[in-house]
Amino acid sequence: MSVKSYEEKSGSVPEPIVRLNRIVLLTGVIAAIVLQQPLLITLLFVIIVPAVMFGKNASPIFLIGSRLLSRQIEGAAAESPQLMRFNNAIAAILLGASQLAFILGSPAAGWILAGITGAAAAVALGGFCFGCFLYYQFNLQRYRLFGK
Repeated sequence: MSVKSYEEKSGSVPEPIVRLNRIVLLTGVIAAIVLQQPLLITLLFVIIVPAVMFGKNASPIFLIGSRLLSRQIEGAAAESPQLMRFNNAIAAILLGASQLAFILGSPAAGWILAGITGAAAAVALGGFCFGCFLYYQFNLQRYRLFGK
């Protein structure tokens, strides 16, 4: 199966936007940890949640990235919007749990949960998408249990 370009796969998410999403998560988590500022984690959560709830067209990263990276997007490989949404859902759950930990007075747990999000983004930028692996395993097990 060949990798299709963004134009060929309507509704898909171009790779430059996927990379930008990972970079935003990683730099946001690093900045929050270095500055010891949980509000930056809140900001990341607020940025990611619309993409999870309403899809790529509600994502500030997609909207801004589409304009800033328009040249790189042309002819770029693309990712499934369901996969991107799944990955963002994992990030939103971890960032939301991080916020809950901060609110409940457990900053160490909050930083660990945020750090897991940043680590996953860093590993994905390095070439292995852990969320993609989970998505594949989830669908494989669902197929084994329920068929199509």
